[in-house]
Amino acid sequence: MSVGGRGADTRYDWPYFDLRCRRCERLATFLDEVGKRHPDYHARPVPPFGARDARLLVVGLAPGMHGANATGRPFTGDFAGILLYRTLYATGFASAPASRHADDGLQLFGCRITNAVKCLPPQNKPVGAEINACNEYLADEIASLAPGAVILALGGIAHRAVVRAHGLRQKDFVFGHGREHVLPGAKTMLDSYHCSRYNTQTRRLTDAMFAAVFARARELLGDD
Repeated sequence: MSVGGRGADTRYDWPYFDLRCRRCERLATFLDEVGKRHPDYHARPVPPFGARDARLLVVGLAPGMHGANATGRPFTGDFAGILLYRTLYATGFASAPASRHADDGLQLFGCRITNAVKCLPPQNKPVGAEINACNEYLADEIASLAPGAVILALGGIAHRAVVRAHGLRQKDFVFGHGREHVLPGAKTMLDSYHCSRYNTQTRRLTDAMFAAVFARARELLGDD
């Protein structure tokens, strides 16, 4: 997998990420259009963010238009990131309770955030072919995790992308908030409803429910 380097900026220096990726024509064309409308936006594939030696990998769906697509950091600048980073901070995985922009000095401890799809999709809805095309990057990232790592899937699409990345059968791994799944390589996947505005405002996902998932991740990592 090619490295999407960009000068000396190490944010893009991941062996399972390519800043120049254009394998999905619809997404690449859309990002070109978004970049023209918003020249100050990142408007390219969004790299993972966090610890190189992460033991917890949080997998989201895809960048949001005015969030990660604008800032270049997962879950930064949009509503979904508010609860995520606040919870990461409360459970000791982050140095601050809010992620404001890519150069705000925020650090993640033993944790990394990535997305199943690295590019902003139109209407925030990637199609199956795009999810599958990006799955190679996710598979390589997961393969880099040490035994005993925990993967936290935010939502059903992220869950299915993790299952696919392992070459496993979807019917053997049913998504459900708070469910745990044993994966190859002595890894565990935890499921959570996505921390989207819709899920939190409808109370499908509460702060307490989300915190409980991260607390369980701590227990699985032996940090309780």
